[in-house]
Amino acid sequence: MANEIKWNDRFCIGVDSIDSAHQRLFSIVGKLLSLNEDETKQQHACREGIKYFKSYALKHFADEEAYMASIGYPGLAMHKKLHDNMRDKTLPALEDELNAQNFSKESVRHFLGICIGWLNAHIMIEDYAITGKARSKWEQETPENEADALTGTLGLSIGAMCHANVRVISQHYGCEDFATGKTLCYRLNYIAKDRSALQLYFVYEEALVLKTLSEILDQEFLRLDQTATSAMKILSEQLAEKIRPHFSQEKKYLLERNDLMTLEQFSRTFDKTYPPYSILFGVENKGYCAVCAK
Repeated sequence: MANEIKWNDRFCIGVDSIDSAHQRLFSIVGKLLSLNEDETKQQHACREGIKYFKSYALKHFADEEAYMASIGYPGLAMHKKLHDNMRDKTLPALEDELNAQNFSKESVRHFLGICIGWLNAHIMIEDYAITGKARSKWEQETPENEADALTGTLGLSIGAMCHANVRVISQHYGCEDFATGKTLCYRLNYIAKDRSALQLYFVYEEALVLKTLSEILDQEFLRLDQTATSAMKILSEQLAEKIRPHFSQEKKYLLERNDLMTLEQFSRTFDKTYPPYSILFGVENKGYCAVCAK
């Protein structure tokens, strides 16, 4: 996660009221980053600052949606879904972590990291699309019942693997860097007899990997070494077997390869459009992971 977040004119979409609100959100997050490193103020100040950030963000969402409606923006419905997902899933899940960990530095870093990533991507792509300066990357919206069924199966499977409770952070994960440290990314390529392809992506926060493997293998893991990356590769394939039936009951997809990727390579995969299934999970007291499919 970046150590600072600063406003830059490249974030301007050309609508004064929206640009002003975005600038204010950047200012709040920047202040929170500083406060989280101040031992004398960290806990109380971050608690109050995050409360203010949430209140301001939700008001901004409503104002922005009213503006989109006033100009007849055709992407309003999808854009509102992204706001609703942030309001109803992401922020409550992050608040639960903050409260459970009594606003620890790590929990505040998670909160700010996800908010920084979301703000950057949302403004530069989805908000730019409002004025025609970009095209929305959420073009492959899936039916809610399909997304919920996949999310439920994944949540149960990840919880069983990690021996912990799992919470959905977002069902519209935009490939942002959610980790407070390093990440492991895997891409699993499947091919059916008719040559149609299925790609599954698993992204794990370092803390989640180390804590999970330490429990499963009954030995302490302190870094992402060859043993850790190989073990998570196998676990990713096991998770994939749990969810493959959600994509086709008729086609028999066979695993062709499983590649370890950098976070940058993973993000570049979705330069033009986000995957139709893109879910971010929080694993209680262990860390975060994301699963994407296309």
